[in-house]
Amino acid sequence: MYTRWAEKNQYEVKELDYLEGEEAGIKSVTFEIIGENAYGYMKSEMGVHRLVRISPFDSGGRRHTSFASVEVLPEITDDIDIQINPDDLRIDTYRASGAGGQHINKTSSAVRITHIPTNIVVACQTERSQIQNRETAMKMLKSKLMDLKEKEQKDKIEDLKGVQMDIAWGSQIRSYVFCPYTMVKDHRTNYEVGNVQAVMDGDIDGFIESYLKQ
Repeated sequence: MYTRWAEKNQYEVKELDYLEGEEAGIKSVTFEIIGENAYGYMKSEMGVHRLVRISPFDSGGRRHTSFASVEVLPEITDDIDIQINPDDLRIDTYRASGAGGQHINKTSSAVRITHIPTNIVVACQTERSQIQNRETAMKMLKSKLMDLKEKEQKDKIEDLKGVQMDIAWGSQIRSYVFCPYTMVKDHRTNYEVGNVQAVMDGDIDGFIESYLKQ
């Protein structure tokens, strides 16, 4: 949905990390949307999204409800100085998985960084070298720490507790219903449309505009 929305708005999409689901689908994916005002528009998508449909993975053809948590962060530019104690980091390297060309599976180029005090984990596996993956992962970590710092209104990174936001059922910002009727409804603005397939194909401007106006 977001990839197609970005394409329609002439934004560049760069996949940074991809983890397949244990049985099917996506467990998690991290991507960067590059272009003017990208964060300004995308911040409206932050929260829990609820999907109701007949599962293609259920031989009984039953209706299933699933949830996805969307996190949106601005990229931290180099002029913002964030001091991170190297002793607070655990850095793991591993072999990249998924599509990325033949070279990507030969070396342990993928990087996962854990910020121990807050338990924030970031990973990057799509750049060509371990050094590039590490640089990108550090940028992602700085963005998350900056966001957490602002939420907790702390002066220093060391003071952060890093309490994880609970993905509670009932805290969803939007529902996508394929069955028994078709509707996408935003629970913050009450904006809704009946054409769920168009929304899945990236037609989310109405939801974004309603949120920003509100």
